[in-house]
Amino acid sequence: MAEFRDGKVSPLSEALLTDLYQLNMLAAYRKYGMEAPAAFELFMRKLPTRRGFFMAAGLEQVFDFLESLAFSPGELAALEATRRFPPEFLDYLRDFRFTGDVDAMPEGTVFFPDEPVVRVVAPLPQAQFVETRLLNLIHFETVIASKAARMVLAAPGKQLVDFGLRRAHGSEAGVLAARAAYIAGFAATATVSAGIAFGIPLSGTMAHSFIQAHDDETLAFEHFAHARPDSLVLLIDTYDTERAAEKVCALAPRLAAEGITLSGVRLDSGDLGAHARKVRAILDAAGLASVRIVASGGIDEDLLLELGRQGAPIDAYGIGTALTASPDAPALDCAYKLQEYAGVPRRKRSEGKATWPGRKQVWRRRAADGSLAGDLVAPEGAAREGEPLLRPVMRGGRRIGPSPSLAESRAYAAAQLAALPEPLRRLEPFRYEVEIDADLRALAEELDARSKQQA
Repeated sequence: MAEFRDGKVSPLSEALLTDLYQLNMLAAYRKYGMEAPAAFELFMRKLPTRRGFFMAAGLEQVFDFLESLAFSPGELAALEATRRFPPEFLDYLRDFRFTGDVDAMPEGTVFFPDEPVVRVVAPLPQAQFVETRLLNLIHFETVIASKAARMVLAAPGKQLVDFGLRRAHGSEAGVLAARAAYIAGFAATATVSAGIAFGIPLSGTMAHSFIQAHDDETLAFEHFAHARPDSLVLLIDTYDTERAAEKVCALAPRLAAEGITLSGVRLDSGDLGAHARKVRAILDAAGLASVRIVASGGIDEDLLLELGRQGAPIDAYGIGTALTASPDAPALDCAYKLQEYAGVPRRKRSEGKATWPGRKQVWRRRAADGSLAGDLVAPEGAAREGEPLLRPVMRGGRRIGPSPSLAESRAYAAAQLAALPEPLRRLEPFRYEVEIDADLRALAEELDARSKQQA
C-alpha cells in the first residue's frame, strides 16, 4: 500500500480507490449506529447487443483486496487534508477492516443477467464501502473474460495470444486483461509483467521497426534469428508479404545448418486470409510445412469466424485492441445492491432497475448430454433442482481455503464453454432461460405491498 509522501498519496492506494459517496455513507452509518449485518449482491442487469452470456472473472483480486483492506497512516493523512471528515471519523477508519462473508461463482463460470455473481454479508458499513473496488475488479475482468471467451469459441483449435497491453486503458487493465483472457482460454500473453505475476506463458515476436532499421530485409531476419533463436517467428509483411516469405524460405536452410529452427511467420496487415493461403503455398513448396502462420492486426471474433469459414491456413492469432478494449461492449450493466439489512429483505423499486429481494442462490440444470439447460434464481436456503452456483469463499474476512490455481480456473472455464447450448457456442442469437423462483416473486410482491401501505 502506498504511503503519503510530500503531500501526495498514490491514486492506486486501494483503500482510497473508492467513490466519495462511500465515505459519506460510512460517516452517516457510523453517526447513527447503523452497523447491523447487510447482504449485498453483485449482478449484471442485461446482456450487451449480440452477446449471449457472461464469464465471471476477478474474484482472486477481490480476495486480496478484502483481506488487506486497511487505511494506512498516509491515506488517513490524505483524507484529513481534504477537510471533509471530522477527527472522530478518521479515528474510526484507523481500525476499519473487512470481517464479513463472501459467496461467489467460481472464476470461469458462465452466467446470465439477474444472477448474483458475488454475495457479501458484513456489517453495513463494511459491505457498503467495498462496493466500488469490487465492481471495479469484477466488472473489468468479466468484460475481458466474456470477450475472450467469444474469441476462443470463434477459433476452435487455434492458439490465441494477448497482444493488448499497448491499447489497454492503463497498466492495471493491461495486466488483469491478460489474466482474464487466459482463464477464458487464451494460450499466452505478450505482457511480460502478467506472465511473471500469474505464470501465464509468454509469447511475442518482433515489430516492423526492427525490419525497417535494417537496409536489407533478409539481414534483419538473420540478425533476429541469431539473437533470439528459440521459438523463432519472423514478421514478413513490412514491405511485400509474399516476397518476404520467399526470402524466409531461402534463409531457413542456412539457419537449420546452424541449429536454428524457424517456428513461424507472422502476418499483420492486408487480407489475412488471402496472404495466408499464398504464404502457406510458398512455405510448403520449400519443404517448410511445419512452419506455422501467425496473424495479427485488428482481429476480433467476427474476423475469426470469417477466416474459419474461409479455411484460412492460420495456426495462431495475436489479438490486441479487440480484447483489452472490447470495443463492442466496453462496459457491462453491472450493479451491487443491498438485498437484506438487519435480517429484513430489501428491494429497490426504481423504474427499470428493480431488484429481486433477499439473499439468493442460482441453481443450474443440465440436459442429459451435460449441456446447460436453464437456471433458476431462488431464495438462499431453499433447496432446488440442479447445481448451486454460489459457493462459500470467505468467512470472517478470510478465505476458507486455497483458491483454485489459474490452470484450474482455466480448465473449469473450458468445461463451461463446452457445455453451452450449441447456438451460444456458435455465437448465434439464443435466449438462455433464467427463471425467477415463485417464492422470490412472492417475496417481492409482499415487499411492494408493504411499501405502498407505508407510502
